[in-house]
Amino acid sequence: MALPDDVKELAAKVRNWGRWGSDDQIGTLNLITDEVVRDAASFVQQGKRFPLGIPLDQNGPQTGVIPGRTNPLRTMLMINTALTGDPSGFCTSDDTVTMGIQAGTHWDGLGHVSYEGSLYNGVPASVINEFGAMRLGIHNVTSLVSRGVLLDVARAKGVERLDGGYAITGDDLDAAAERGKVEVQAGDVILLRTGQMQLFLAGDKEAYGAPAPGPSLQTVQWFRDHDVAAVATDNITFEVYPCEREDALLPVHLLHLVDMGMTQGQNWNFEALAADCAADGRYAFFLDASPLPFTNAVGAPVQPVAVK
Repeated sequence: MALPDDVKELAAKVRNWGRWGSDDQIGTLNLITDEVVRDAASFVQQGKRFPLGIPLDQNGPQTGVIPGRTNPLRTMLMINTALTGDPSGFCTSDDTVTMGIQAGTHWDGLGHVSYEGSLYNGVPASVINEFGAMRLGIHNVTSLVSRGVLLDVARAKGVERLDGGYAITGDDLDAAAERGKVEVQAGDVILLRTGQMQLFLAGDKEAYGAPAPGPSLQTVQWFRDHDVAAVATDNITFEVYPCEREDALLPVHLLHLVDMGMTQGQNWNFEALAADCAADGRYAFFLDASPLPFTNAVGAPVQPVAVK
């Protein structure tokens, strides 16, 4: 499905190709400068830590809709095995795991999607082969720490969870920022709460999957104008689903990852963090969300931690 002309016009307006050089492989993460990180560290005031990942196990959010993207299966390799044959000596236990890299809480890297034969920065999609991403692999993101900002769109609209299929707009993001009394700055990582995670935590994986609220095409220019470094959501589709338009499949993915070079996160759990932010009124914090360095991967699991 080719992108409609008006979506292509928006893509051209937000495109960052060449902004950080022709060889750039991390896109908007370049906006996280040393100064941004130093400022982010100043938001650690109490030392309270909020893990934002979901458990890596067979109860994960994957239902088979995406072929091959399996929930984590962890099994034992060794159980109290005596390496010298003497059970009174050194014994060890070991385990192994099989999973879809993007099955749980994860980042989508810039090699994840393409259109019209191109990835971010005009890199040909053919660099993705059976060995993975020969360019734009997630291993190029050697660290991802910055100021995190929670935009609790659900609470800003007076609800605990947005309706499935609700298309978040730039005005919604402004309202959430105003409610949190926070000004989004260049290099921030936006954590966008819809409340959809509540369905997964309640055990309803089917309802969690779709329909899902999420950012729409009406937010793309907002993220570009604010020079956001990355965005993560508390749903499985990242953007609103079903898509807001029948003539464009997952267009926010395409414009973020391909045109802007902006890393996306899915399946993040903001519930405890959101409750604390609502209680103390502090919606900005230090965030460590560095991906696991799988070489040439197009995404990676992450256990993000917000520190206030």
